[in-house]
Amino acid sequence: MRYLGNKTRLLPFIDSVMRKYSIEGDTFMDLFAGSGAVADHMKDRFSVRANDYMKFSAIIAEAKITNAVEPRFECFRNEFSLDPWKWFNTRDYADTQGFVWQNYSPAGGRMYFTEDNARRIDGIRMDIERLYKDQLFSEREYAFLLASLMESVLRVSNTSGTYQAYFKFWESRALKNLVMEPLLMETSDSVEGSNHVFCCDANKLARRESGDIVYLDPPYTATQYANMYHVLETIARYDSPELFGKTGRRKSRTLSGYSNVHKAMAEFEDLFRQLDYKHVLVSYSNQSIVPLEQLVELASRFAVGGKVHVEQSDYREYSSNNPSYKGKSEGLKETILYFEKERSILKSPLNYSGSKDGIMPRLNRLMPKHIGTFVDAMGGAFNVGANVVAMDKVVYNEYNPRVFGIVKDLLEWPKDEIVHRVEDTVEFYGLSKGNKEAYKALRDAYNAKPESMTLYTLQIYAFQNMIRVNSSGRMNTPVGNNEFNEGTRQRIMRFIPRTKNWELRMGRYQNLDFRDFPEDTLFYFDPPYFLSTAEYNDGRRGMDGWSIESETELLDALLDLDGRGQKFMLSNIIEHKGRRHHLLDEWVNEHGFNLHVIGKTGIKYPRVEVVVTNYD
Repeated sequence: MRYLGNKTRLLPFIDSVMRKYSIEGDTFMDLFAGSGAVADHMKDRFSVRANDYMKFSAIIAEAKITNAVEPRFECFRNEFSLDPWKWFNTRDYADTQGFVWQNYSPAGGRMYFTEDNARRIDGIRMDIERLYKDQLFSEREYAFLLASLMESVLRVSNTSGTYQAYFKFWESRALKNLVMEPLLMETSDSVEGSNHVFCCDANKLARRESGDIVYLDPPYTATQYANMYHVLETIARYDSPELFGKTGRRKSRTLSGYSNVHKAMAEFEDLFRQLDYKHVLVSYSNQSIVPLEQLVELASRFAVGGKVHVEQSDYREYSSNNPSYKGKSEGLKETILYFEKERSILKSPLNYSGSKDGIMPRLNRLMPKHIGTFVDAMGGAFNVGANVVAMDKVVYNEYNPRVFGIVKDLLEWPKDEIVHRVEDTVEFYGLSKGNKEAYKALRDAYNAKPESMTLYTLQIYAFQNMIRVNSSGRMNTPVGNNEFNEGTRQRIMRFIPRTKNWELRMGRYQNLDFRDFPEDTLFYFDPPYFLSTAEYNDGRRGMDGWSIESETELLDALLDLDGRGQKFMLSNIIEHKGRRHHLLDEWVNEHGFNLHVIGKTGIKYPRVEVVVTNYD
């Protein structure tokens, strides 16, 4: 198939990269399918998913990955006693006057097709629809015939290969009669019945799909595929669109952000953040509007260990943490980036009520395409901010000095020193599950001389890991049934924020001057929930409680942020024990914000957790 960016000739190269890095799995996603060549090539080894936002590409991909071989068309053969190719090619369409003839032939003032071929395109397209309606074609056969029509159309198009313009003279190929021929594709012994094709925005699809391997071949140049292949798109959809301009483009069409020099990096950032696949393969073009070194650096932020492999067609490899490849992109013809996506969730070593590590994947799905700075305004145990990949910086803010001190030490002390300090304390005091005397001795020692690491060890053994103090500021939580174990030890060792540049601030969120932050900042707020009561918001733990005044003050602060054109995320609950947070409901509706349900527990009296955002 004549298609811009067709990867057929690159298939051996893709295979070699997969062998080199032992890339294996059960599922394969071709997220920007185009001509469907890669998805087609993988259908004999994987359960394949494919996607393209262009309908004609999605149909071609569907035809290829849902058919192991050319369909037999048994119902059609039984009805007409011949194969569909002979039937279509001997039909008389001389009187057909459909959309293609009216708009893309000389009858409509354009020279994409001769009038005879345009009539045949219209006639065949309508026949396929009619015969499908009459149940003479299955879904797989329907897709195969439509894809075959589009491939056949390419052979008689009066263009240089795309439909951005047509020749002002009749090229010899265009004067040939349109002949319906079967779609060219790879054959296999069988295909998975679960193979499926999507036709939607790739970045949106990445927010809801997951698997083992994903192959990315997005647009890399300023060329818009919606303009280059608008005629095939109209034949595929056959929706009689409103056209404009000399070339008859579809007036309603979607343009890709990947082909926009101002948007491309944000599109890649968002895509890499949202991908939920172990193995990521990215085809790169030396004609890209995104330089190779920038793409590699961006990918490294989302890769396990920051490691990105850059394979060229001569199989030379460059490491993402080795700057030696910089400046070598000139003359590159074909390159594949491979990395293993970092999908694990950092869980803070500090067990703290209300921590969001369990819902972090769902929070990620709701984040905007670009995050320059991320402000975890009510940071708590730092489960959210530590997991966010921001392009510039992550800011942790916490007003509880005891919690802040623990998080600060967990981040700034050498990891092995923290572990040794906790182990020495456990051994010195003889701490164990439910050991009241040993626990009380440590608690007394902390109250006499408060230190963050002593408090951290104490809360590990405390009842429900609570940090509860009396009016005098003395820790008074009773002993619990917990202990320092290997899991906590590993959490300490791994507790390194995903964003290398991070900043710690102690204070109330009200002390944050929003004007100090750039426009591409995302502010995240995780307040005590007004509808529920926990040890950190009941006003009896040495800190202020969370009241209706506190709730409305926060909502007013968010309105201030919105008025400044800055983005926010707010975690809250909308239902709890049969009660509805009517104030939040009304506030969201009044100001046109987005309310996303991310968790629901309980049946009779559900607790419904939500996130409110002020961006699409």
